[in-house]
Amino acid sequence: MTPDTQASPVQFDSDWSLRPWVLGLLLGVADLLVYLITDGNDQSRGHMALAAFVFFSAMFAAFTLDRGRWIEPALAAVIAGVVMAGLAWQAVDPNDWLADEDFAFGAGVVAITLSLPLFQAGFHRLRFRTPYRDTHFHVWTDIVSGAGALVFVGLSWALIAVLSELFHLLQIDLLKNLIDEEWFGWTYSGLTFGAALGTLRNQLRILGTLQSVVLLVLSLLAVPLAAALVLFLAAMIMSGPDVLWEATRSATPILLACAFGAFVLTNAIIRDDDSEMTTSRIMRITALILALGILPLTVFAAISMGTRVAQYGLSPERIWGLIAIGFACAYGFAYVVALVRGRKAGWHDALRRANLHLAVAGCALAFIVALPLFDVGAMSARNQIARMEAGKVSVEDFDYAALRWDFGESGRQALRELARSENAEMNALATKALAEKERSYRYPSGPDDEQKRAANLRMDFSDPVLRQKAQSAVLGLPWACHTPCVLIDLGAGAGGIRRLAKVENFAYTLFEVDLSADATHAPNNAELGLATETPQVKVEAGSKVEVRPFTGRQIYVDGKPLGVPFE
Repeated sequence: MTPDTQASPVQFDSDWSLRPWVLGLLLGVADLLVYLITDGNDQSRGHMALAAFVFFSAMFAAFTLDRGRWIEPALAAVIAGVVMAGLAWQAVDPNDWLADEDFAFGAGVVAITLSLPLFQAGFHRLRFRTPYRDTHFHVWTDIVSGAGALVFVGLSWALIAVLSELFHLLQIDLLKNLIDEEWFGWTYSGLTFGAALGTLRNQLRILGTLQSVVLLVLSLLAVPLAAALVLFLAAMIMSGPDVLWEATRSATPILLACAFGAFVLTNAIIRDDDSEMTTSRIMRITALILALGILPLTVFAAISMGTRVAQYGLSPERIWGLIAIGFACAYGFAYVVALVRGRKAGWHDALRRANLHLAVAGCALAFIVALPLFDVGAMSARNQIARMEAGKVSVEDFDYAALRWDFGESGRQALRELARSENAEMNALATKALAEKERSYRYPSGPDDEQKRAANLRMDFSDPVLRQKAQSAVLGLPWACHTPCVLIDLGAGAGGIRRLAKVENFAYTLFEVDLSADATHAPNNAELGLATETPQVKVEAGSKVEVRPFTGRQIYVDGKPLGVPFE
């Protein structure tokens, strides 16, 4: 499949010898401008917006410019740059007016990325009459050429590093000095990426063949994934979906990752036309199973997210997650509808048509949600306050800091209203949050949380009095023992004091427990990070944690030293 064999309004010239030079110069200058715009400007809104315009318009142009075709690609590149400049302006708002502007910027990147192959295939002219072969071809050639150009950038940096050392032998340090200059790094990376991209895009015929090889190899993963999904869904039906939420807090991203994998591998098998599709009956059945598996995976991901929302309420991150999950469910539903409508013979054609429609819908949705049309901070604030008013979270445990720092201006306005409340405790806590200069964090509290943290706690001593006092001291710290942790007895101090160390994750904290009174000394050290030369070790539930003497004493985890010696 090559561009010149397709009935496409976009005829790509694969013999433009100047393309590597044009793209190399374009992206080299663009990256240099990005550096000059952002260097030393503290990421101000205007500078970041201008940098986003330069970068995204140049990248869009690099994938679309062709000999004899300048006007349309240039206009499209300018539009892409303007969109991303506006989102960058919004994302770096120093007043933090909106919540999670970074997610909106990411949605803009998704919209621009999806629009690129649609523009290349001529969707702006043909609308939904755009041949699926064209869109599919451009998606994969963009991926292959972009990835190849990135590999070339890495090789180019390896070459210049070797050459700099070679000339250094002659005490000629021009290259070494250039490499240390940040402006040179930006320019050199853009230049090499553009030159490689131009060279690769002059070989679209070869890339088309390489695309077929990549899809063929990729489709080999489809059979084990399909078999695993069948077993997974069958086991979950028998055990119930509750096992997902009990086993991990990462059920939603895992399910979505599997759904995305099923989507990619389904399309790796069905290709862009029946003539390109494998004749293997096993592979075709595999594609059918994967296509059908997307919907239940995304539905379970939605249930998982719904469970989290029911437990903790809405937040800007969860709203963005719900948007992504909703669109993933739409993909799964569209695939099931396409399979039903296409029936036995035409289901693969129905899936291809669904892909084109969903790509357009995804591009439009990403663009819409990137715009500041919906205040996710206001929606989250209303939901959280409603939960408190309904008694689902107490006034004391309510996360006032989230309204102050995470929900944008709408959250701060809601916090001001709480600060005027007639409830004295609510008024005091809200006023305290409003006065914060740095983000504070609240940790889960209550009997359930304390029981979980107690289950994570292991003590290497048997003295019942010491165990009781030590556990009380550790569980009194809300940030302690949310992961497996170990208490070690370091020995007696003066006046009935026992010295302890809490070992958790990659650090330890020193404690003093007074056995002669009802008092427990607070930690006399902050949690100590690892020394730079010390290998990182992590405490697991079954880890062997011990003290080994040397010239002093130091904590070891699974035979490896943790942090610095405490004596």
